[in-house]
Amino acid sequence: MNKRDNEKKQAKERIEKLKKIINKARYAYHVLDKPIMPDDVLDSLKHELFELEQKYPEFITPDSPTQRIGGKPLKKFKKVKHKVSQWSFNDAFSEKEIYDFDKRIKKELNLSQVDYTAELKIDGLHIILTYENGLFVLGATRGDGEIGEDVTQNLKTIESLPLRLNEDVSLVAEGEVYIKKSVFEKINKKREKEGLPPLANPRNAAAGGVRQLDPKVARERHLDCFVYDYSWPEENIPPTQQEELKKLEKIGFKVEKNYKYCQNINEIISFWEKWQKQRNSLDYWIDGIVVKVNKREYQKKLGYTGKAPRWAIAFKWPGAEQTTIVKNIIIQVGRTGKLTPVAVLEPVNVGGSVVSRATLHNADEIERLGIKIGDTVIIQKAGDVIPQVIKVIPELRPKNAKEFKMPLVCPFCKSKIIKPKGEINHYCLNKNCAAKRKNQLYYFVSKKAFDIVGLGPRIIDRFMDEGLISDAPDIFLLRKEDIKALERFDEKSAQNIIDSINSRREVDLSRLIIACQIKYIGQETAKLLEKKFGSKIRNIKEFIDFFQSIPKEKLEEIDEIGPKVSNSIKNWFSKKENIQFLKKLDSVGVKIKPLSQIKQKNQKLKGLTFVFTGELKSMTRQEAEETVEQMGGRATNSVSKNTDFVVVGENPGSKYEKAKKIGVKTIDEGQFLKMIKN
Repeated sequence: MNKRDNEKKQAKERIEKLKKIINKARYAYHVLDKPIMPDDVLDSLKHELFELEQKYPEFITPDSPTQRIGGKPLKKFKKVKHKVSQWSFNDAFSEKEIYDFDKRIKKELNLSQVDYTAELKIDGLHIILTYENGLFVLGATRGDGEIGEDVTQNLKTIESLPLRLNEDVSLVAEGEVYIKKSVFEKINKKREKEGLPPLANPRNAAAGGVRQLDPKVARERHLDCFVYDYSWPEENIPPTQQEELKKLEKIGFKVEKNYKYCQNINEIISFWEKWQKQRNSLDYWIDGIVVKVNKREYQKKLGYTGKAPRWAIAFKWPGAEQTTIVKNIIIQVGRTGKLTPVAVLEPVNVGGSVVSRATLHNADEIERLGIKIGDTVIIQKAGDVIPQVIKVIPELRPKNAKEFKMPLVCPFCKSKIIKPKGEINHYCLNKNCAAKRKNQLYYFVSKKAFDIVGLGPRIIDRFMDEGLISDAPDIFLLRKEDIKALERFDEKSAQNIIDSINSRREVDLSRLIIACQIKYIGQETAKLLEKKFGSKIRNIKEFIDFFQSIPKEKLEEIDEIGPKVSNSIKNWFSKKENIQFLKKLDSVGVKIKPLSQIKQKNQKLKGLTFVFTGELKSMTRQEAEETVEQMGGRATNSVSKNTDFVVVGENPGSKYEKAKKIGVKTIDEGQFLKMIKN
């Protein structure tokens, strides 16, 4: 069998497996309202199937999920036949795909330019509304696209849905039922008090409300609805999508107001980028935008494929969860010698960035996941959290999948690997291991520690390989002439590095503590130590003397420091090599910035505790935390009853969920910026 035939065979096997799992998921999602995987994951699998079928069209079959809309409707509701066939949109996840869509449209219409309308894509349940002489007579779910379910009584509970239109017209319109964020949170708080499990997500909450036999349940969900499509009769549909939306609003429907007329595809992309940043400002969930050819005459010319309009596409934002394939599992050795297995992935866009690696944490986690090389996995990325594998999809496992075992020796220095009793991690104990030393240096110059701008991992590696540095203090002995002599470094770049190093010869005590890389000591604990003892420590000699002589009990007087942390501090300062490291820093001119010189802003946040989650747009998380502390507040990494505010950025993680669960106030980035204004 040649290479091409082998590829086709593998593609066919992959397509069959994808079809089975997607059909299983779609049945659970659309028919039973009991999803077995997140929407992002299902979208990712469908997108992979679509791409494979485009590459190998000979494997497209009538039963493929890409060739149909949904499953059979449930029997508990009356079935109704739609006056207008219901379609779903093809998806795009990248600028390239949206440019390709634009090219196809222009080619089929034989035009050099096409205008569009962009609408926000509401995360809810699609509904079809029928009015006779202005009176609401029927509301239905999509069902299989031809036959849906009569949910008229439940839709009548939606206050924003008109029971009578402003004009006595007969029509069919389409829209999306959704639940507001604020309402969703209140419902889950109420359910928690009643001992009920929380609703999983807004889409399911909306669908569950619409598809209840008792209309009282729908009313209790406080459902809302946007209408976006005037679909029948054909002769009454306005000539452009823009005018269609205005007409719908005029006759009494609630229309999402953030739609935009776009003269070309570049304006579409700008709109998509804008709302990716601003989506948290809305009181409802959106998962992308819908792009529609603006002119009705062009829409009619373009027509439909088997399941979707050729003149429209859903331009989605990459989800926080996606599926991909594990190509390999490798080992990384950290600054403490800890071995971390890392999955090498087929590159995939997750939460707006391309991910090709994800941490597997340790051998126990690999066993828990049951992961093998070759597996299809679900990866997750929330905020600035490192991507991680959260689940394996065993139905898609290939026959040649390989098991992974932790190595017996360090892959970098070949020293013996140990797993200490009572711990889950494996370690390389060789203190001269090249991988450990490099990672220790990376951490020393990082933003958390000395924050030496321009000294990234590549330059550190180069300086170590050239013999210019062997440890952190050597950085402060570098000369411009040494750097300039290296290939690809000129006078200016060498001077910039020296200037950056010199600017960090004087650092805050907390940064020096972090740079020491003491086990269990992070930014928060370092700040507490600085605040408590900083006035007593003016130089490195006093730093050494103070922590060598201070009793453990004195350290534990700080609320957040217990025996584990105090023992770690005392143990670190008892080791000869660590004291030599500090003395060498002192000898190369590193000084501790007096506490009185640390810039203090106004104290308007005094006594308040903040936690940050997700991606901030106006500043880094570290800058935000430093601002809080400079204004008298406190920034921590964990949410508790003592937390005053959780600041929520793009793609927040579990801290956001915990804050909602225990009733801690959450604010967005804009509200935080108002708090620190002036």
